[in-house]
Parts: sequence; structure tokens; C-alpha cells
Amino acid sequence: MPVLVKVKQNKNEKTSAFKKWYGHVVTTKTMTYQELCKHMSEHNSIYGEDVCLGIANKLQNCILEQLLEGKKVQFGELGTFYLSVKSAGAEKENDFSLGINIRGLYLCFAPSRTDVNNLSSKMLKKRASFMNVKDLGGSLTPNPSPAGEGDQGGGNSPSPTPSNESPSPSPSPTGEENQGGDQPDMD
Repeated sequence: MPVLVKVKQNKNEKTSAFKKWYGHVVTTKTMTYQELCKHMSEHNSIYGEDVCLGIANKLQNCILEQLLEGKKVQFGELGTFYLSVKSAGAEKENDFSLGINIRGLYLCFAPSRTDVNNLSSKMLKKRASFMNVKDLGGSLTPNPSPAGEGDQGGGNSPSPTPSNESPSPSPSPTGEENQGGDQPDMD
């Protein structure tokens, strides 16, 4: 299935991108951890869903353990997990307190850019196909789909509107492109 894109107009009057139209990725559902393990087991694997789930659980625990020990964790050719902190500034180095100035700890992911599985924006775009959700005629999944998804409105709406859609990210300062980050789910 292609990457679904919804085209929306920028309504922020305070930017040079005001009234320009931008594409936003639309997802039809969020695949759960268990669904992913089941999917893995269905790829001609000799291992069942329970074994895949056990391996994935152990992998998840080990990745977190290694990150908390101050290591980056390379995940095959997909990319690398690492931690980042958000901290408030202190006037002097001696005034910086780990307990007070560190405001957050974040799990980050950097996609691979190796020749084997280059996941840079340019290469992902080459590998993907795109479809405007307007071209789907109001339904993102078969009605009813096997997963219980589908057209909940039962009407002929020209374009599906997600119920929990997050606001669009602000365009770049130049106003010429959307920097991504918008992942509204349709479920």
C-alpha cells in the first residue's frame, strides 16, 4: 500500500507559508507490539508468534538496559537508538544540578544511512509510492476490514477526517516545505 498523504492549507497568518498547501502523512492504524510479532511470525518463519514475542520482549529490555548504561544501540541496518536530555541552563558550571537542571530524558532514533539500507529522506522517497487520501473516496480501509477498521461514518464523505488528528507542524522558516513529524492516526 502506498504512503497516504492528506493535503492541508496552512492557516497560520504569522508565517510566510500562510495559505500555502502542504502534504501530511496519514496512517490508517497503529500496529501494536503483539500484531508486529504476529506479522513477523507470518513471514515464512519457523518461529511462532509466541517465540517472536518472547524474543522481541527480551530485545526491548536489553536495548533499554544498554541505553541506561550510557551506550548507543545500533539496531541492525535500521538505525541507532540513543538517549538525549533536556536541561535548563545554569549561570555557572558549579550551579548546575543534575536533579534540578535536567528536565527530561528522551529516547531518540537516528535512521541508518549506510549503503545497505539507506533510510535517508531522499532514499525513502525513492522507495515509497504516494497516494492522496482524496483519491480513496472516503475510506482508508475495506469496509469492514479484518482488523475491525474501516469507514465508521457509513457515508460518502469526500475525504476522511481523523477524529484524533494532531495539529500540523509549523512549516520551515522559509515556508517552502513541511518538515514532517505529523503522524495523525486514523483509528
